[in-house]
Amino acid sequence: MAPDAAVWECARSRGFAIVTADADFYELAITLGSPPKIVWLRGCDYPTKVDESLIRDQAVRIAEFLEDADRAVLILRP
Repeated sequence: MAPDAAVWECARSRGFAIVTADADFYELAITLGSPPKIVWLRGCDYPTKVDESLIRDQAVRIAEFLEDADRAVLILRP
């Protein structure tokens, strides 16, 4: 697995957002700001199907977040 800094730089340089359950990316976003934007699946100790459902259910909210230049992190919980 790639170190967090390498994933961060790859996403930043390509204009990607990161969807993660890893709190380290939250810390990077707070420290370094955006880009990339972080969608943090907080407390993610549930099955992948729950993640999928959460992301699908929050699709409009995620899209709005990605367009908001003032926000770096979106926290989602099931």
